[in-house]
Amino acid sequence: MPRVPVFVVIALALLMMSLDSTIVATALHALQHGLDTTINWAGWTLTAYSLGFVVAVPITGKLSERYGRRRVFLASVAVFTLSSLLCGLATNIYALIALRVIQAAGGAGFTPSATGIIVDHFGSARDRAVSLFGSIFPIGAMIGPIFGGLFVNYWDWRGVFLVNVPIGIVILIFAWRLIPHDRRRHRTSASLDLRGMSLLAACVLGGMLGVNYLGERDVPLLAPVVWLPLAIAVLAGWAFVRHLNRTAEPFIAPRLLFGADFGTVNLVNIMFGGIPVGAIVLAPLYATNRYDIDALSAGTLLVAQGLAAVVMSVLAIMVLRRTGYRKPIALGGALAAAGLLLLAIPPQAGIPPYAWLVGATFIAGTGIGIVNPASRNAGLQLAPRHASSLAAMRSMFMQVGTILIVSISTAILAPVQDPGVAQAWIYAVTAAALVAALFMLVRLVPEHKGAW
Repeated sequence: MPRVPVFVVIALALLMMSLDSTIVATALHALQHGLDTTINWAGWTLTAYSLGFVVAVPITGKLSERYGRRRVFLASVAVFTLSSLLCGLATNIYALIALRVIQAAGGAGFTPSATGIIVDHFGSARDRAVSLFGSIFPIGAMIGPIFGGLFVNYWDWRGVFLVNVPIGIVILIFAWRLIPHDRRRHRTSASLDLRGMSLLAACVLGGMLGVNYLGERDVPLLAPVVWLPLAIAVLAGWAFVRHLNRTAEPFIAPRLLFGADFGTVNLVNIMFGGIPVGAIVLAPLYATNRYDIDALSAGTLLVAQGLAAVVMSVLAIMVLRRTGYRKPIALGGALAAAGLLLLAIPPQAGIPPYAWLVGATFIAGTGIGIVNPASRNAGLQLAPRHASSLAAMRSMFMQVGTILIVSISTAILAPVQDPGVAQAWIYAVTAAALVAALFMLVRLVPEHKGAW
């Protein structure tokens, strides 16, 4: 099997998926006005995408092991491409939100199936090949804002979705020809656990709806549209955990959630993966609201973050077998917190606002890049035979972190008179939370040096 062409095809799919998160963030303000909606509902185009990931990623991990990595990869690309076309044609915010969930369900299949393909066919180089995924996602984050800003300034917000269509078609053609067929021994006949999937979806969706309505100006705190979805989320979450411990074949094995070492890695992925990424995704909106920076310039803030993450991910991969996992997570987490804190602080020493924001996002991106390879491999080395499921779990928990920060932030920003200042406080509190998490989690990370 030609490893380099296969990796390029996989990398292009992951690039398309990561591009879609930041490119939409850049167009958030234009999308809000184009569909005549509020920032709260416009923000749902980000959180709905994360919701689709949270629910679909564990499912696609299971499907990869049941039907084969290649089949799931091809199906995921097809769903993502078609739903991107439909997103670009949407005429109201509610249709767009629903289509974003479907789009995310397609994109959710990329990581577990791609990880499984690498583990199956790349032999002793699999740890380094998988680690390179950590540099692909920031590249998409870096390219996305450029396209997003160009589309918003010179065409239309719909272009941020339509750009995926030709890319997806190219990926499908080459993946069909290059990716080898699956080995029979990897396929299982396990059930899909529809009840567990439904409970997880109800838990996440209920929480998101409750927080969303909590941020609406005209909705009272005790209104049924607030507390009823939140109550459903709590009950569904309790029923989900209970179901995992009682069913014979849950779609997420309880030990992968709460087991020794697995639980720590999952919390690391939430705190130092999903939350910093979600906070930075909102940086263009912050730049526009607080400093009146135009969409194209604001979007390039994500380029600074993406560039730093790419470079530092590659460097971290080169030394990972010497450093282990705890040191990179500690250093990267501290830098991510420092970057968010600098975003919250007004520019100092006469530095222009744009330059100050670029520096802050670059520092945050440096931290994210350092953390990525260590957090990815810390989980995979615990059970390499379940690489697809573990990759799915990592993506799921990172999206949980993104959902938390984006949902809470947009709910806070919706009713306030000065969203720029409010978002600065959000960045400051988030930075403090990351520092606190460093002291609690880093020493518990399962340590392992060398290839797994």
